[in-house]
Amino acid sequence: MLSDCTIGFIGAGNMTQALITGLLHAQGVLPAQLLASDIDESRLRWLHQTYNIRTFSSNPAVAQEADILVLAVEPQILDDVLAEISGAVGADTLIVSVAAGYPIARIARGLPGVYRIVRSMPNTPSLVREGVTAVAYEEGLPPHDSASVWTLFESIGQVVKVEERWLDAVTGLSGSGPAYVYVLIEALADGGVKMGLSRETAQLLAAQTVSGAARLVLSSQEHPGVLKDRVASPGGTSIAGLYELERGGLRAALLSAVEAAAQRSHELGTGL
Repeated sequence: MLSDCTIGFIGAGNMTQALITGLLHAQGVLPAQLLASDIDESRLRWLHQTYNIRTFSSNPAVAQEADILVLAVEPQILDDVLAEISGAVGADTLIVSVAAGYPIARIARGLPGVYRIVRSMPNTPSLVREGVTAVAYEEGLPPHDSASVWTLFESIGQVVKVEERWLDAVTGLSGSGPAYVYVLIEALADGGVKMGLSRETAQLLAAQTVSGAARLVLSSQEHPGVLKDRVASPGGTSIAGLYELERGGLRAALLSAVEAAAQRSHELGTGL
């Protein structure tokens, strides 16, 4: 699917690194097919030395050569990037944006004459190929383009398609969600340390507990509430702990966190 494509990345941060790693190892893409640009010359040198891909300090140079162009920069600077590359992007280039909150229509305005545009929201576990990416695109996108996008993001985890209007919610949930989980892992480990465990042991127990519980939800396809009830036996230790979580408002705090992050994604997209 991607074997005859040149894939360019504007922005050489963590998500670009994740996709490069996934493409080289999961999809059999060759280093010569991959291009990246960034303002950080040391980052470009590292990518070239590590993956043997071609790197450029010029965004238009990457845009001009790429069949698939991944916009992997912060949404706050994407307007400037689009203005810079608009004359270099071909009408048949497939544009894939990973910028939070930045709508397809706004990308189209910045790249006149370009119509093959996909918006996506991956997350940081993509660095270990355990991510999940939501993608949105117009129904008129050619099937081979949607298949290419699916293959691109399957290299770093699971992929789901949503309507674009739900991508802010996706950003608040799975895009920002790893940060919430890291706080949970840290807090669980702190609890273990408080009760006398070593920091190393407590962190391992906390991280593997979260990882294993998540895998059980995915593999069993059962509602998390059902699985929770199986752990919380009457009068036992788990229900005592769950009572304290409810008293502390953990559930409401997580709901509010998703809502706040989704709202910020919307603000970024509207230029506020």
